[in-house]
Formats: sequence, C-alpha cells, structure tokens
Amino acid sequence: MRDNINFYSQFKSWYDKIIETFNFNPDMDREARDYLSQILVEKDPNWNVDEILVLFKESIEEKKNIFIFGCGPTLEISIQELIKEFGVKFFNNTINLVADGASVLLKEVEIPIDGLFTDLDGISQKEFNYANFIIIHAHGDNIRRIKFFKNAIINFRNLICTTQVKPCDNIINPGGFTDGDRILYFLKNLILPTQRIFLFGMDFGNIVGRYSKPTLNKKIEITPIKLKKLQFAVKLIESLLVNIRNKVYFVNSNKISKKFSYLSISDFKKMIKF
Repeated sequence: MRDNINFYSQFKSWYDKIIETFNFNPDMDREARDYLSQILVEKDPNWNVDEILVLFKESIEEKKNIFIFGCGPTLEISIQELIKEFGVKFFNNTINLVADGASVLLKEVEIPIDGLFTDLDGISQKEFNYANFIIIHAHGDNIRRIKFFKNAIINFRNLICTTQVKPCDNIINPGGFTDGDRILYFLKNLILPTQRIFLFGMDFGNIVGRYSKPTLNKKIEITPIKLKKLQFAVKLIESLLVNIRNKVYFVNSNKISKKFSYLSISDFKKMIKF
C-alpha cells in the first residue's frame, strides 16, 4: 500500500525548488521526520501504518463525492450556503477531508471529518480527537507542535504520518507542500475513477481566512511569504491534475488558474446528486 502513496522520487525536484526558494533547512525536515517516527514506535505494538492505510482507503471509497475543505476566505460562506440548502446531514453522504484549521469550523457546525490533514499549527486537541483519521505532516518548523501533541499521537489509532524528505518505515512521502495540496497528492492513487472531488475554501488568493491560524478572528491580507507558498501550491495542483482521471472542481472560489475547473455554489447545487 505504501508503494502506491510514496511519491518521494518523483516529487524530489519540487522539494529541491521549495528548499531553494524559501531557504528551508532539509536537516530540520529530517529531524522532524525522525522525531515523529520515534513517537510512532511508542504506540501500541499492534498499530501498523499499512493496516491504517488500507482502512483509510476503504473508508474514502464508500461514497461517490469527496469534499476537501481548505482555510480560504470562502470556506465559511460556502458551508453556510450548503447547510442552508441541504442541512448538516447532507455531509453524512460525502467524504469530508479537511486541511488543518478548517477542521475548527467543521467541528463547530458538527460536520463529520473523515480525514484531517495537518501540520498541527492550526488545530487544538478538540479537532484532533474529532476526526476519524488524522494525517500528520512533519517538517522543520513544527517539531515543537509535534512535541505538544505527543501523547495524543501515541493514543490515536487511525493515524498516518507524512514527511517531505525521504520516507522511512512508518512515515510516507505522498508529495505536496501545503496541507491543502497535500490532500490531493495523498489521494491520487487511492480513490476510485468514478469518484468526484469538490474543493471548498481552496482560494489561493491574497486574503487569508480566519481559520488559517488559531490566533485569527477575522480575514486578513496575506503575507508575501504565505502568498508565495500558495502560488507553489497552485503549480503543484496544476501538475498533479494532468495525471488524475477524476473530475476535480473548485467551488465558490475566484479563478486563479486556467487549468482548474470552477463551479459557483448555484451550479454546484444543481450538479450534486446522491
């Protein structure tokens, strides 16, 4: 199973560009990977990443439509519109995958989370324990957060961990850079050809949604470095979509790439059927 997800050799050229562009330290990324790997060794001896990957694959194959929620400024209005139209139980019929802090909003409105993809800087213990599966990413800037969540990581069974350097026995590298685009990279060889992907709050614009960080209470203008990260994410998704057979739609977002397919909320409502 891991061989279908590990994308290190193919993604390394992108990683090298990221390291050069942002002046990241790959040694710190390796340190984060190794620290998280050691924590996984302390888990229940019956825990096995391959078994969890199989369970995750089976869970996301259960429904036709996959919803991915990012932390962009359109997240709130999109969810409000859908709840108003269909009710919260609408989301029981979809696979709901969430990027980091977007999980805060989904928990607030009681939308179930099938998978939470996080580097741990946008969530609290509440969101950690709310998701069915958690996919934790280790990088050089979040070692402190990994330490903070150590006990939760040890005690949570449906856990998968990722890195952006060479994978090891219990950590995989699916490719991807930000939490949002990493979800698509993770899914690329797991989902069925008939499944459709809809992305909400994946805006990649110059405004940051208030769920991007726990310290925010409103939308703010993006910082130059954050904008550059999102621009990388756009390029990565453009590159990935060429090789994905599934229909992928950005819902209620401004058009930032000619290579993406966009839907308004009204068009989405007309399309979605169960």
